[in-house]
Amino acid sequence: MLIVEDEPSIADVLAITLRYHRFEVMTAGTVREALALATRTRPDAALLDVMLPDGDGRALGRELRARRPDLALVFLTARDAPAEIVGALGFGDDYITKPFNIDEVVARLGAVLRRTRPADVLPERPPLRYGDLELDETAYTVRRSGRTVQLTPTEYALLRFLVRNGGRVVPKEQLLRHVWQYEHVAESTVVETYISYLRRKLEALGPPLITTRRGVGYGLAGGA
Repeated sequence: MLIVEDEPSIADVLAITLRYHRFEVMTAGTVREALALATRTRPDAALLDVMLPDGDGRALGRELRARRPDLALVFLTARDAPAEIVGALGFGDDYITKPFNIDEVVARLGAVLRRTRPADVLPERPPLRYGDLELDETAYTVRRSGRTVQLTPTEYALLRFLVRNGGRVVPKEQLLRHVWQYEHVAESTVVETYISYLRRKLEALGPPLITTRRGVGYGLAGGA
């Protein structure tokens, strides 16, 4: 786990708590330090402040994700404007605003890692197929009509759950439980946000695939 936070007191609280919960933790206070650490150690996850002394944490997140597509990426910042959140979730896996509850940070990091890295070593598994979609469950890659679709780990987890449910409509609450491990947050807009990201990426390579049952949930168009 790489923590990038320029406020020492916040970095210390995060590091101490996460180590208590058995995370291996490294800390950096600048973009330059973070990139150097990520190059040397290849962390599984990064917890990033957005406002850093030598750059923007979102740009840092994009660089880390470009280097490691499977890196779990969570932002922790005082910026809470909807546009900021939606923009960061376009390529990150979660967004936590300051001031934060440390137990919530631990829980949400755990949820992100469970959905993006469900096991340290995965056996070879046959690909999941639905219509012109193919999901490689070992390499965590997606192809549509033979062309690669670049998805974040959370986008992949959402699409995989929809594919596993075939043509059935999956209620929003079930997606929140199984993809995000959220409970009792029916008012959250995270599902709608990620569905829109998936639609944009998938429809660039073929006809509309994700269907909406208004007031119920989401599914996939006929996969025959």
